[in-house]
Amino acid sequence: MIGSLQCVVLDCPEPRALAEFYRGLLGGDVDRPDRQWSLDEDWSTLHTARGVLCFQRVAGHVAPRWPDPARPRQLHLDIAVQDLDLGKVEVLRLGGALLDDSHEAWWVFADPAGHPFCLVRE
Repeated sequence: MIGSLQCVVLDCPEPRALAEFYRGLLGGDVDRPDRQWSLDEDWSTLHTARGVLCFQRVAGHVAPRWPDPARPRQLHLDIAVQDLDLGKVEVLRLGGALLDDSHEAWWVFADPAGHPFCLVRE
């Protein structure tokens, strides 16, 4: 094990509006201050009693269409790790691929089937 599930991130055009929608379904606090995230117009969070959902603005977002593979579901996992470099070594050993390591606090990888996920510094 190299980390722990930090949150699930949903791509969307309006992060705060989608967070409010899910608050209506699940309860919880929208955009509660948390050292793990910087909240702004491009990122919103929902802290529930059982976990955290995050909402990320994506320019030109095109909604998924079930069950159309040309318009697949759009979300990714954030996995919290203490050390990004050690996490990278383990992800690559397990068969993942590095997609982007240009950010200081998180790096983007793909699992062996191509699904993106992020390792996020704790």
